Amino acid sequence: MEINRLTYNPPLAAIELRLRALLSAQLYAAAWVDPSPATLMAVFEHLRTLRYILHDYVPRSVSESLPHPGEACYQWQTGTLLFTDLAGFTSLLEANAAEGRKGAETLLGVINDYFASMIEIVSKSGGDLLEFTGDALLVQFLADKHQQDTAKAVKAGLRMQRAMAEFANIPTAKGVLSLRMRVGIHCGRYISADIGTPMRMAHVLLGNAVQQAKQAEGSGTVDRVCLTETASYGLGEQFRFEPGKPGYLLVTDDFTDAQLGEYDITLTRRRMPSSVLLDRTVSGLISEIEESVKRVEPLASYIPKPILTLLVENADLRRIPPDFPLPTVMFVNLIGLPESVDEATPAEVAKLVLDCSRVFALIDAVVSAKGGVLQKVTAHLEGSDILIYFGVPDVHTDDACRAATSAIAIRDIIAGLSPLVIGSEEVKIFCQIGISLGPVFAAEVGEPRGRREFNVLGDTVNTAARLMTKAGENQILIGEKVFESIAPHFICEALGAVSLKGKSVLTPIFALHSAKLEKGKTGV
Repeated sequence: MEINRLTYNPPLAAIELRLRALLSAQLYAAAWVDPSPATLMAVFEHLRTLRYILHDYVPRSVSESLPHPGEACYQWQTGTLLFTDLAGFTSLLEANAAEGRKGAETLLGVINDYFASMIEIVSKSGGDLLEFTGDALLVQFLADKHQQDTAKAVKAGLRMQRAMAEFANIPTAKGVLSLRMRVGIHCGRYISADIGTPMRMAHVLLGNAVQQAKQAEGSGTVDRVCLTETASYGLGEQFRFEPGKPGYLLVTDDFTDAQLGEYDITLTRRRMPSSVLLDRTVSGLISEIEESVKRVEPLASYIPKPILTLLVENADLRRIPPDFPLPTVMFVNLIGLPESVDEATPAEVAKLVLDCSRVFALIDAVVSAKGGVLQKVTAHLEGSDILIYFGVPDVHTDDACRAATSAIAIRDIIAGLSPLVIGSEEVKIFCQIGISLGPVFAAEVGEPRGRREFNVLGDTVNTAARLMTKAGENQILIGEKVFESIAPHFICEALGAVSLKGKSVLTPIFALHSAKLEKGKTGV
C-alpha cells in the first residue's frame, strides 16, 4: 500500500529537538501545528521568562559565564566559606502539614521570608550563594586584593543571626514556634568544578577546606557564629572571640548597629541582560528564538529533568505550587574522591575531576532510569553528599523499590571503582547510603523573584541523612517504612534499633543487601 507523505516544514523544524525540553506541552504543539507570528512571539517570550528563572536557579559563577554542557572544568579558588543550618524547621513543618495545601502555602511564606532575608544579607555582604541544602545555605566569599573575605563572612554571619529575631515567635496551630540558626566559617583553598554530561551538569566544591567549613557549622552553637582557629588568624583585632569546642571560636557580637552596618558592598540583586526583540518578522523571530535556545540550554543542563519540566510548565506563573508528598529519600556519601585534591599534583587533580564527573554521570543515569531525581552534590563532614529522591514530582506505586534498586546499583558502581593513587599513596573510594520514606515539604524555596530552587525538606530528609552517617563502608541502611515497602522483593537484615540525632526514641534500622531473584528475572 502506498504511503502518501505530506510535505511540512514549519519554521522551527531545524531546532525542534532542542525545543522539546524547553517548551510547555501546549506551546510546543502550537509551534508545530500553528507557527504563526503570534505563536512564535509566544515561544520567544516563554524562552525569555525561562532564562530568567534558570538564571536564578544556579550560582552566580554559572549564570555569569555560561558553561559548555558536558565539558568538565575546574579552577582553584581561595576564599572563605560560610555554612548555615536551621533549627526548628521540622517542628514548623509538622505544625502546618495537617492543613494540606493551605498549610503548605503558610509554611512556604515563612521559609521564603527567612531565605529572602538571609539572601539579601549575603548579597549586601559581598557573598555568593552557591547552594541551598535543604534548609541550609552554602555561601562563598572569594579572596580579593584586600584579603577581607573572612571579615566579610563574619560580618555577614552576625547580620544573619541578628535577622533571626524576626523568626523567634511564629504563631501556628500547635502554639508559638521559633527558628534558630547555626553559622560556621572556614577559609582556605579549594576547587570549584563543573562536572557531568550535556544532559545534566553539576557545580561542586572539592577539598578539605570545604569539609572544614561544614565541620565548623556542626561544631557551632545556635544563635552564634562559629569559625575555625585557622579562619581567625587573619582577622587581627577586628573581632572578639569566646572559646568554643577545641579548634573553634565563637564570635562575640558586641558591635553597635552603626559599627556592624548593613552591607559591605552595594550589590543587592544579580542582574541579567534582558533580551530585547527588535525584529518582529517571522525570520527575525526565528533568529531570536535560536539565540534564546543557545542561552537557555547551558543553564537548563544544571536542572534535573523532572524539575526542569515543572519549571517549563509553570513558567507563566513563575512559581511551583508547594505540597506535602510522601517520597522515598536517599542520601549517598561519596568518600575518597572529593577530599583528595589537596595532596594531588596538577595531573592527578585533572584525573580526579574527570573521575568525579564520570561517577556523577553514572549515578545520575541510574537514578533517572528509575524515574528519580538527583537533586545535588554538596559537602559533608567527610566526602560529598548526594541527595536523591523518588516520588517527587513524579509519583510511582513502587517508588521505594525504585530507590532500593538504584541504591544497590550506586553501591556497586562505587565499590567497582579503581583505587585512587595520589602521589605514592592509594586512596580507597567507598560510599555510605541511607534511605527513608515519609512526608516532606516540597517547594520552590528562596526569593520568589530571585535566587531560589526546588527542594525537599523535613524530617524524612534528615532521617535519610542520619541513616547514611550510621552506614558502614559500602553499606545501605534503610528505615522501617522503606523495609515494609520493599521486603517482598529485596534481601534485608534487621539490625535492631539505634539512636538517631533529633529522635527521642530508638529507630529500627535495616541493612539492604540485594534484590531477590525471581524465576525468570534478575531482580526488581
